[in-house]
Amino acid sequence: MPALPATSAENARGAAFMVVAMATFVVNDALMKSLSGEVPVFQAVLVRGLFATLLIGAFALARGEARLSALPVRDRKLAALRAAAEIGATVCFLTALFAAPIATVTAILLASPLVITLVGATFLGEPVGWRRWSAVIVGFVGVLLIVKPGADGFQPALLWAVASMFFVCLRDLITRRLSPETPSMLITLMTASAITVTGAVVTFWEGWEPLSGSETLRLGAAAVFVFVGYLFSVMTMRVGDIGFVSPFRYTILIWALLIGVFVFGDRPGPVTLAGAALIVLSGVYTFHRETRRVRQPR
Repeated sequence: MPALPATSAENARGAAFMVVAMATFVVNDALMKSLSGEVPVFQAVLVRGLFATLLIGAFALARGEARLSALPVRDRKLAALRAAAEIGATVCFLTALFAAPIATVTAILLASPLVITLVGATFLGEPVGWRRWSAVIVGFVGVLLIVKPGADGFQPALLWAVASMFFVCLRDLITRRLSPETPSMLITLMTASAITVTGAVVTFWEGWEPLSGSETLRLGAAAVFVFVGYLFSVMTMRVGDIGFVSPFRYTILIWALLIGVFVFGDRPGPVTLAGAALIVLSGVYTFHRETRRVRQPR
């Protein structure tokens, strides 16, 4: 039986939850970026991962979703592949974030839904009309405007952001194939644990750099903001119509621009802003068309 449409109050609450989730994710990114030049990337991944795994593990235990036996056998390989994709996305994202403006890196990652549309049409046989194909092309033009390959303003670090975008796409495609009965908190806990172990292995190989109290505090705070962002993301999907709420995820770019300007002194140029606008507009339009297709299959 189809779910009843959400009320205006539920939609407003869902939109507010999404805005808060995006804001907390950006604060996490800003805290991590503030450690650039102070803490090696993999050591930052390790320490933040330890804090985040403890928080997620405690919450999963409280919900009774920390048992590995709750993971269906057929989903175990998928869960491992998803964790690997998340590791790639995290490492590539932080590598880009440590070297490039936060708003620029965030804008590139916002193109991941377009990649999912492209992969779905090319490899999974999902129907994509000319309007969504046009939106995908416009979105990738936006990415090119931001990355500026071959231009004087080209930043090699942004290629890490592009790599992270593709890893995010892979992660989300794998997530689609998980069984509905698989606890989301268990998958999150497994992923956080895998990222932490990866950080530990590489840090052991590269060597440990002593952390100051300020650095440890920022890493702990980043873990808290990641955890809060995840909780609000879950709450968002349980309140309001997805077609109304989901476009509010693009508010993450507003927060990233504000923090970039007022905290890091980054002022993106008009070409970068134009590229970001194309990505956001094409992403919102693609989602709108996808929602209509699901509601009115041809």
